[in-house]
Amino acid sequence: MQLLKDNLNFDFMGKRKLALILSLILIIISIIAMVTRGLNLGIDFTGGTLVEVGYAESVELEPVRQALTSSGFDDAIVQHFGTAKDVLIRLPVTDKDADKAALSNQVLESLVSTGAPEMRRVEFVGPQVGDELRDKGGLAMLYALIGILIYVALRFEWRFSLGSVAALIHDVILVVGFFAITQIEFDLTVLAALLAVIGYSLNDTIVVFDRIRENFRRLRKETSKGVLNFSINQTLSRTLMTSITTLLVLIALFVFGGEVIHSFSIALIVGVIVGTYSSIYVASSALLALDVSKEDLMQAEVENPNEDGSQV
Repeated sequence: MQLLKDNLNFDFMGKRKLALILSLILIIISIIAMVTRGLNLGIDFTGGTLVEVGYAESVELEPVRQALTSSGFDDAIVQHFGTAKDVLIRLPVTDKDADKAALSNQVLESLVSTGAPEMRRVEFVGPQVGDELRDKGGLAMLYALIGILIYVALRFEWRFSLGSVAALIHDVILVVGFFAITQIEFDLTVLAALLAVIGYSLNDTIVVFDRIRENFRRLRKETSKGVLNFSINQTLSRTLMTSITTLLVLIALFVFGGEVIHSFSIALIVGVIVGTYSSIYVASSALLALDVSKEDLMQAEVENPNEDGSQV
């Protein structure tokens, strides 16, 4: 068909078995890392104290860490917050947390040797609150996947919904596995990034699915594999441009946004890359595996019984 010749013609579905093997290997590695190494949970989930201090001049983090260590705060996490003059200190749960005011005063006293720090704020998260945040975050992700399953099933067909959810689960496992392998701190901002990744990946998948459904109705003589390949090639430029422009913004956030949002930006960078891959290979390959054909989609097109819909 001339229509097929006028578009890109990469054989994505011909490489779906290699993509399946790659995805299985990455998923297995991710699960093993999550089981053996676990996640480096932040105080949002484990509980602890967050102390923000400000300096009149820019301050290096290493002297701040050394001052805290010499005062007994060995497990303190220190990072700049916004500017080099503002420092954020995260302390895990200890016996000292019984008196937050006393703890913040001890932290401030220990930093006298680094300059003249000014206390900006003190926040305390108890272990029970951390457990509740972790559980509710997991439930939020589960509810999102269930809602997506229902939405795609109603808009397309039930096998499309299974394909989209398979792609989303694939993305979440790989992103979480990346954090387990690298031991980058996993906090509430990363959980928020995971939910954003689900939305981003679903958007890509829906665009491809919409074109697949349209082409199943137009290209009556094409095989399912041919229709999927043609649809992916049609949406490829849009998918790549969206991913590249999004990655440029996320890389800028990672480079210039400061340490506070490093975990958030890294999660989104990995998620966008994985989500682009899964919308092309995982979701579409699942449709072939579930044997979706044009007959499954013809039922949705009953607007005019006299119309044969024989366009090519």
